[in-house]
Amino acid sequence: MKYLKLIGFSLAALILSGCNQTFMTKEQLAKQQLEKEELGKILFFDRNLSKNRNQNCATCHNPKRGFIDDRDNGVEKMASLGDNEKSIGDRQAPTATYAMYSPKFHFDKKSKQYKGGQFWDGREATLAGQAGGPPTNPIEMGMPSKKAVVDRLKENEYYIKKFKELYGDDIFESDEKAYTAMTELIEAFEMTKEFAPFDSKYDRFLRGEYDLTPLEDLGKALFFSNNNNSCSNCHVLKGEDKEGETFTNYEYHNIGTPINHKLRAKNGVKAIDNGLLNNPAVTDEKHKGKYKVPTLRNVAVTGPYMHNGVFKDLKTVVEFYDKYNNQNRKINPETGKPWAEPEIEETISLDDLKAKRLSDRKVEALVAFLKLLTDKRYEHLLEENK
Repeated sequence: MKYLKLIGFSLAALILSGCNQTFMTKEQLAKQQLEKEELGKILFFDRNLSKNRNQNCATCHNPKRGFIDDRDNGVEKMASLGDNEKSIGDRQAPTATYAMYSPKFHFDKKSKQYKGGQFWDGREATLAGQAGGPPTNPIEMGMPSKKAVVDRLKENEYYIKKFKELYGDDIFESDEKAYTAMTELIEAFEMTKEFAPFDSKYDRFLRGEYDLTPLEDLGKALFFSNNNNSCSNCHVLKGEDKEGETFTNYEYHNIGTPINHKLRAKNGVKAIDNGLLNNPAVTDEKHKGKYKVPTLRNVAVTGPYMHNGVFKDLKTVVEFYDKYNNQNRKINPETGKPWAEPEIEETISLDDLKAKRLSDRKVEALVAFLKLLTDKRYEHLLEENK
């Protein structure tokens, strides 16, 4: 499977435009792309690009743990701790796996839904845009400006050499251009197969290399069924048994996620999180409280769950969805109390949440199916999370 979804377009564009206005062969372009990916990987792990030189992209997107922030951070992994070791965010860092497949942020006239983009509210259209956010975010990597980041880049002779080779001798004459180049390089790394291997047990099942257990098979049938539950309304893009399924339609919905009072008690946030409405491109109040539908790839090993990390266990998430259709699901199993109130109630996608109620066995079956979506290199984490 081709894992660089834009490689053909990128190479074609470079062939037409050239590098520094000179023609390059396909072999040269492929070599240059590899160099960008390798340099992007170095940047991804460079702690010098944060204010106190103690944080990098991998801090909140650990490749050993499904590209999430697996640190406790004093809030049970619900949100990330900033470079200053004091600031705590209000949203969980989503997995970077399979993020390359999200289309650019746009309004789809057919479905009348916003789609794509990066972050929970889609405020950045591309991975490069996303990569440019954390370095200058005061509660993340904390650098005061793009210029300050570029100055850190210029401390490294290797960066100076490689940036000039790839972007021209004048690349550092403009801080904006140098900063953009850095984000594009990180994007190049994030679009490699390392982030999207498509080698889970589900993928191997599709290739005839794995046999589903009866419970997993039931979970699969439930997941893709439009008659039994609502999973496929939002978490299916291509369809059942289709290779390359990312398990998200990239839309935005309000599912009534409870306020995370425990996190708010730690980070002191008082303001309402308006979700999609926080995106500068969105002004209609009817989109308030909506969040991007996340990929379910690696979902079993990338908890806690929801945009605010309010649920610890994947089974709880399934039971939360079922509570809209099952009068027996009135209690949050993690708290022993009724489900907490949503932050914004008026825009909940009740029609999309309609489904047949689930028995305990069907809940277990859906969880078993979701575990199948774990990349091969993370399967050992399933045992740790039991």
